[in-house]
Amino acid sequence: MSSTEPALVEIIGRHRLIQELLSVGLEVAVPQRDRGIDLIAYVDRDSRVSTFVAVPIQMKAATGRSFSINRKYAPFRNLLHAFVWGLGGGAEPVTYALTQAEALAIGESMGWTKTESWRQTGLYTTQQPSKRLLAHLEPYRMTPEAWWKKATGLAASGRGA
Repeated sequence: MSSTEPALVEIIGRHRLIQELLSVGLEVAVPQRDRGIDLIAYVDRDSRVSTFVAVPIQMKAATGRSFSINRKYAPFRNLLHAFVWGLGGGAEPVTYALTQAEALAIGESMGWTKTESWRQTGLYTTQQPSKRLLAHLEPYRMTPEAWWKKATGLAASGRGA
């Protein structure tokens, strides 16, 4: 594996995520600096919304499967975490999108927030999700309808901190 592979996976993941968002009628902006937000999904002109709607997205791309919770994202109001898996060609790619609160609730349910790693660093990561974790993530698997609802409903309601 070359040292550039993680960067390539991130690029592939970002383009896949952009394609998913554009295909459902969302627009996408890419921040010029990395300050914790990778993309902004928004709607500016659509009969399904009455006002401008935008939601920030933090993307985690993986050739296999990787899920994490991280306390450092708590300050970003309405931030969606998009986990884009299966970019290595061995499995069908899938994307899960969760708010910080939803991701933390899964971490609590899995017992991760009681680990030494969480207490010391505010971070917990797994590259081998268990069947239990996969079951927790299933409601957050993105489809075109789910993307539209997650991106427009979240931002419009002001939830998700």
